[in-house]
Amino acid sequence: MNLNKDSNLTWEKKQNRKKIGFIGAACSLAVVYAASSAPIPLYNSYRQTIGLTNGDLAMTSVAYFVGTVITLLMFARLSNYLGRRPVVLVTLGLAMIGCLMFFYIHNAPMFLIGRLIQGFSCGLASSTVTTYIIDNAPESPGWIGAAVTSAAPMIGLAVGAFGSGALKQYGSGSLSLIFGILIVALAGCVVLITLSPETVTRKRGAVASIVPQIRLPQNIRSLLPAASATFVGTWAIGGFYQAFSAPMAAEQLGTTNTMIAAAVFAGMMAPNVIGGSLAGRMKTTIAQRMGMSVFFLSLLVIIASLRAGAVVPFLVAGIFAGAAWGAAFTGSLRGILNKTSQEDRAGVLSTVYLISYSGAAIPNLIVGRLPKTINLFEIALGYGLLVAVASIITLVTARQGTEGQCNR
Repeated sequence: MNLNKDSNLTWEKKQNRKKIGFIGAACSLAVVYAASSAPIPLYNSYRQTIGLTNGDLAMTSVAYFVGTVITLLMFARLSNYLGRRPVVLVTLGLAMIGCLMFFYIHNAPMFLIGRLIQGFSCGLASSTVTTYIIDNAPESPGWIGAAVTSAAPMIGLAVGAFGSGALKQYGSGSLSLIFGILIVALAGCVVLITLSPETVTRKRGAVASIVPQIRLPQNIRSLLPAASATFVGTWAIGGFYQAFSAPMAAEQLGTTNTMIAAAVFAGMMAPNVIGGSLAGRMKTTIAQRMGMSVFFLSLLVIIASLRAGAVVPFLVAGIFAGAAWGAAFTGSLRGILNKTSQEDRAGVLSTVYLISYSGAAIPNLIVGRLPKTINLFEIALGYGLLVAVASIITLVTARQGTEGQCNR
């Protein structure tokens, strides 16, 4: 009897630590992304204080995305060898360094370096922290792991944007206060991760794992055309909003209020949570096709509103687009994770986010090289064409994967 009681207590203790791990990893993912979005509503202020141009803003987004891509290519599988917790803690440390760069920022090179470091932290978060969430996710409901991994970054992006916008507009007016607050939040995440369980056994091969490798198990390759189209199409618009939400508010919608700039950005990001939750209850193909269709139609309204300078339709369409993004992305991610083993998770998730970040980075790189005579409305038209192509590919190639719970 005592043996059974001790066994039950041990099992309960493990489950409690897994709950802490799940909560800690979810919070870490959200706060890391909050740190990455905090500078975005302040871009107009940075343009005035350190002289950034639209081309510079596009290139700062490229620096961020380059950081994520390098990390995903080289360090995505590191946690399979060193353990999840140490790499998650490194992720949080990098996010703190990025916040320190913006806390003391006084020139454009510091801005670029800060965004690059934030890219490194988000790249590790996209692979290791998301994997740690899946490892610690409850057995039921089976969709919650995929929903949290897709929703937590968007919640973080929204909170970071609104937080910095509110503090600048209605608080002290400081550009650095939000980054001090985020450093404290990241320290809290460090405590939670320290109390969480390790979910993999350390083994040799860490150095060899740094060699860039794309992980695409044979059984998920049939799902990639539609999934890749959803990743590229939705994240491209996310990259556009990251670079130009503040300039859109100022130049196209006629306001320099940082809360409006935050609302422009967060209005696209936050509704991902709603769409992700809805996608968890849909078949993969339905989530992909419906999500991309609504996303494209919403983008048409966004572009028309930009042309007309109409704030309310612009913000409302952004909310619908954000929810559709969440549905399409979560549906695609769930279809892939359902057919992915625990050993392959880190590599597969890094590949997913590599495709996604590349979809965001490459258009921004092109925009950064465009003549200064090209205005934001014309840039938006180009992004609309990209999403139209991605939507068509999704509708044509979406295939149903195995439904059910992710392999553990």
